[in-house]
Amino acid sequence: MKDILKYKNHIGSVRFSAEDKVFYGKIEGIDDLVTFEGRSVEELVSAFQEAVEDYAELCEKAGKPVRKSYKGSFNVRIDPELHKKAANLSVDLGLSLNQLVEEAIQKYLSAKELL
Repeated sequence: MKDILKYKNHIGSVRFSAEDKVFYGKIEGIDDLVTFEGRSVEELVSAFQEAVEDYAELCEKAGKPVRKSYKGSFNVRIDPELHKKAANLSVDLGLSLNQLVEEAIQKYLSAKELL
């Protein structure tokens, strides 16, 4: 089970507040915070789609990209023993640690059919 919605290549995270008896979420992968909510699944889906449409329209008017831009670099915190094993393997394979990590991510995503 995934707690996400998809619409026009956008992903929305989904949560539930038992206290407020409402589903809520935010559009992921954008530079701004855009939230949506609904008291039913149908309301939530409709609110998400409306939020995506409104955000795209605002971005177009402002002349800014709708999707977040990525630099291609990020920090990853892992167990020191795993770090050591990865570093040793990268040396054994004649790769940099960055190349090893990139290859591992590519293989994982391919296995999950996300590429």
